[in-house]
Amino acid sequence: MTIEQFTTTFELARPQLKSYLLRITASVEDTEDIVQDTFIKASTKLDTFRAESTVKTWIFTIASNIAKDNLRAKKRWPANVTDICREKALANPNYFPEIANIMQTSPHAVFEIKEHITFCLTCISKSLPLEQQICILLKEIYEFKISEIAEILQTTEAMVKYYLHTSRSKMVSIFEGRCALINKEGVCHQCSELNGIFNPKQNFEEEKNKIEFAKKANDPNREHLLDLRFKIMKEIDPFNSKGSDLQLLHIQHNRIVMENYSEKNNE
Repeated sequence: MTIEQFTTTFELARPQLKSYLLRITASVEDTEDIVQDTFIKASTKLDTFRAESTVKTWIFTIASNIAKDNLRAKKRWPANVTDICREKALANPNYFPEIANIMQTSPHAVFEIKEHITFCLTCISKSLPLEQQICILLKEIYEFKISEIAEILQTTEAMVKYYLHTSRSKMVSIFEGRCALINKEGVCHQCSELNGIFNPKQNFEEEKNKIEFAKKANDPNREHLLDLRFKIMKEIDPFNSKGSDLQLLHIQHNRIVMENYSEKNNE
């Protein structure tokens, strides 16, 4: 494979690679750095590529290894991350003026419920052990095969299946207890709260019911509801969606809050 062929393949994979890395690092800066490091490392080691996997799988393997090295020393986020970050946002006098400025100046600042569902799923997934989070994203969002995920994580297919089963069970349990969209007793009402702030004239119930996930909210099959969340996430590029600038601000805010939260709890 020539460097030109590799560069073409890399550029085709770049959008998915960036969204994948953002969702596991919660950092735009780290994402950009890892993408660049991945390109440099892969392009200088083209002679080691044996075509036993696809180039895309090889690229994701290198990127995942770099990301794992960066994340190993960092604590995973708690399942109630959205509660903690919401409190910090409400206590920050600069947070909502910054949002208002983005909404006035950016064409990518449209709040939609489906974007917040994706954002919430990103944050909640960071409560999983790192390998489980990587597995579930690669399988459910980026449609890698079990064998490819095993190669990316340098583990067995049986272990990947275990990670997927465990991570799905935990995600279902977390959302069952938290999400007010699927459980009226849920503690998290942020979709409706934010919709009231950003779209005060919009009927939240009408907008909610336009989404297949919300229509099926009473489905007793909670695994199916999780799959519908993944379907929404799969359709949204966090860097290039209608509300990407808002969502990127939210995720950067949550990362900073969680870093401070971890430091405080380590004292």
